[in-house]
Formats: sequence, structure tokens, C-alpha cells
Amino acid sequence: MKIKCADFLAKEGKKCKLSKFPTAYTGKTLDKDAGEKLLEKSKQQLAEMQDILYAHDEYRVLVVLQAMDAAGKDSAIKHIMSGMNPSGVKVANFKVPNSTELDHDYFWRHYKELPGRGEIGIFNRSHYENVLVTRVHPEYILNEKIPGIDSVKDITPEFWEKRMDQIRRFEKNLAENGTVIIKIFLHVSKDEQKKRFLERIEDPSKNWKFSFGDLKERALWEEYQSAYEAAITATSTSFAPWYIVPADDKWFTRLAIAEILGDQFKKLKLTYPEVSAETKAELEKAKAMLLNE
Repeated sequence: MKIKCADFLAKEGKKCKLSKFPTAYTGKTLDKDAGEKLLEKSKQQLAEMQDILYAHDEYRVLVVLQAMDAAGKDSAIKHIMSGMNPSGVKVANFKVPNSTELDHDYFWRHYKELPGRGEIGIFNRSHYENVLVTRVHPEYILNEKIPGIDSVKDITPEFWEKRMDQIRRFEKNLAENGTVIIKIFLHVSKDEQKKRFLERIEDPSKNWKFSFGDLKERALWEEYQSAYEAAITATSTSFAPWYIVPADDKWFTRLAIAEILGDQFKKLKLTYPEVSAETKAELEKAKAMLLNE
């Protein structure tokens, strides 16, 4: 079975309604066992594509992962990237900004974690936290000490429009300079999040993953859904598309992400670089010398 990546795409210029995207796999032609076999095949293909990306040394790939808590970002990274060469993969996890980071513009800490040519970069949370968490908790914006923003009352709808425009410009600049941007929202249901929170509480090996603050954020579920819808609507573009992937079934989530990455790699049509006739002659000479040892 071939997964249709376009089914997950948030179309440019169209208002995003998360309720119209499924949170679980709803198909009938694929089960978990078959899905896991397909994932292994996809992981092998991704490893081969990574090798070509590195050898080609022209493009860089940035994967942005965003989600509600317990949607499975960490496990998705662990499973999908397990077949890749770790020296060519750069994973950045972004927590609450520290004082040094707050002394710079909000892109600064993300910009310095971007992948180089031939590399794959993964942002576990990203610059989008600045239009998600801060939109639900606008008081956090005051920590940035932005001129003209002296109270929450100064954070108007125009402020958010301007910030979305800044994000589009940031991503367009990256894309125009050789960065392939793939943004993925792991769409988990509130019921599945509850189930995973309970697992974290009941399983001693997962206790460390749970924080009582997670429940406070869960109480703001609808506010976060609205913030995600606004961000995806404003920033899903041809050069930096958003994919809304069902996250209730982890096996399908991982397969869908792998297929999306593979699809984007194929569009680049990369090949191993061809060497010059002079280099080929040197290779033949080296081969002969080794065989004659």
C-alpha cells in the first residue's frame, strides 16, 4: 500500500480546521504488522537518500515537529532516524528560552541549530512555540522586552499577523538558500493524550515524563487547537508546507512521517556526483596499484 502524502497536506491559502483531519488511522487496507514492515523498508530508503544528500552537498533538510504533549515526537524521531548515519543528523530540542536566548530575537536560538549542507536537521518544537505557547499565554511575550509591548494589552491581532509574516520571511529565506523545509504537526486526540498521561503516571519507567503542569496545559486544549489552526493557516506554503499527521496510532504516525520525508527527498531528484575523467583515471590507477600489492 502506498500512503498518499497529499492527504496530510494543509493547503496553502486555505483555512485549517483540525477537526477535519483524522487523529487515527481510518483505512482498512493496512494493519500494524504490515505498517511496521513498510516502515522498515522506508527507513532503508531514507538512509540511502541521506547518503546521497550528504554526497551531493548542496541541499539541507529541516524537519519541524510540533504537537500537543504526549503526541509521540520523541519516539517518532527515535524510530524513523534509527537507520540513518548519526553524523549527518542534527536534533535540536527547544525548551523554555533562557535569559541569554531572551536577550536575542526569537529566531536566534533556532537559527544556530539549523543543519548545514548535506545534513538533516530535526527541530523537536521550534520557532512556532512563539506563536503557539505565547498565544495561549501572551504574558510570556513580555519576557522578550519588545519595544512598544509594555503589557498584554499591547499584544493585538496585528502583533500576531506581523509575527506570522516574520516566520514566512524566515522560512522563505532558508528555502531560497537551499533548505528543504518539512513541517509536521502530530495530530493527537484529547482522549489519546489522556490515555498516554495515565500510562506515564502508572508506569514507573515513564514517571519522569509527566509533569503536573501538563494537566494545566491540557485544560487549555481548545486554546491550543485554535493557536495551531491560526499558525498552520498562515504559514503552510509551497516552500514550507505543513503536514497534519494522525498521531493516535504510533505505528501509523511513524510510517506516515517516513513516507512524507521520502516523498520530499524524491522531489529533489538527487544523484551521487559524477567525477571527472581525470579523477576516474586516478581511480583506475589506484585500483591497479592495490591489486598489484
